[in-house]
Amino acid sequence: MFRWISENYRTFLWALALSIAVWVAAVTSADPDETRVLSSAVPVQVIGQDPSLVISSDIPKEVEVTLRAPHSVWGLIEADPQIVQAILDLSGLSSGEHSINLQIQISARPVQIVSVGPHIITFTLEPLTTQALNVDLSLSGEAAIGYQVGETTLEPVEVVVAGAQSQVKKVTRARVSINLSGIRENFDQILSIEILDENGQNVDGVTVSPDSAHVTLPVSQQGGYRDVAVKALVVGRVASGYRLTDISVFPPVVTVFAADPELVNTLPGVVETQPLELQSAKEDISTRVALNLPEGISIVGEQTVLIQAGVSPIESSVTLAGEKVEIVNIGDGLSAQVSPATVDVIVSGPLPLLDTLTRQDVRVTVDLTNLEVGTHQVNAKVEVLISDVVVESILPNTIEVVIALGDTPTITPTP
Repeated sequence: MFRWISENYRTFLWALALSIAVWVAAVTSADPDETRVLSSAVPVQVIGQDPSLVISSDIPKEVEVTLRAPHSVWGLIEADPQIVQAILDLSGLSSGEHSINLQIQISARPVQIVSVGPHIITFTLEPLTTQALNVDLSLSGEAAIGYQVGETTLEPVEVVVAGAQSQVKKVTRARVSINLSGIRENFDQILSIEILDENGQNVDGVTVSPDSAHVTLPVSQQGGYRDVAVKALVVGRVASGYRLTDISVFPPVVTVFAADPELVNTLPGVVETQPLELQSAKEDISTRVALNLPEGISIVGEQTVLIQAGVSPIESSVTLAGEKVEIVNIGDGLSAQVSPATVDVIVSGPLPLLDTLTRQDVRVTVDLTNLEVGTHQVNAKVEVLISDVVVESILPNTIEVVIALGDTPTITPTP
């Protein structure tokens, strides 16, 4: 028996190899391999980093990975992007420049990694350092006329900057900036803290703790000054058929001053403008007028205010009854009769235009282009010769037209 096996083992081996090849071919044909680039880039995960070191150079946040895998495995990979991971392992690395291979881990089989871009990551590790800085408050601009700014409160007054040693060395100042231009009310806000170098430029790659500061700034009005609202005084009426749509004043609030503070304190909180005469206006008005101020009180800054008044025509509608219907584009040798011969037309528009509308300004037609002998239902069309007047409806809108051969008179009413 053993002798027979020893004499025929090569035959057994060839048979086994052939069967494996047949099995592989069958599997491959049923589930063919495919080479693809992952539809989504793979995020780079950094592990093993010494907490006393920081990466001071840019590294790619994600990489492009090309794989070769059976069609069924690709279905798993596309369904769960977490199957493929890109690992940058910094275990055991000290400060300095390093170049290491990116590790691609795939929790699916069988898969072959074709390419990774980039595959080698070059970066620099630096010691993590910190620096404490006082927070400077930078004020620019001036409060509105008649207002004064009190003592500022800033919290916190000190912050800690952390980052790569080379970046922290650049830091010379922590600053909070406020623009006071035109301020009239108390300032109470939380603002971001800027980290600057000796040239006043922002330093990147560092963190600041805390990263914002609470700033309060009292603002008070000086004696003899007061803010009052402005009321537009309008006299007269716009033209007949028109209406006043809106009226506005700019600025809506002005600052007034009196050498005697009691004078401004007795004001009612609002001052009127000199009268604006509408004078039968038919269009928008934009003009500057002075204020009507009591004796001893003056306005600070510009001595007039801008008044803008909107004037527009009143919209209305009117019904034009018994407008005759005109036939157009009837074929040669044909005649036609329409029923009804007149329609009612409702139009809308500015009232002054409607008041001037006449029958000669309106034309009602039915177009018989390409219509043959017989009875037809045709939609009437209305043309208005005055712009801004709109046709709202036609009663009735559909006209019965009877087209015939011969000498039957064609009804073509003349407006």
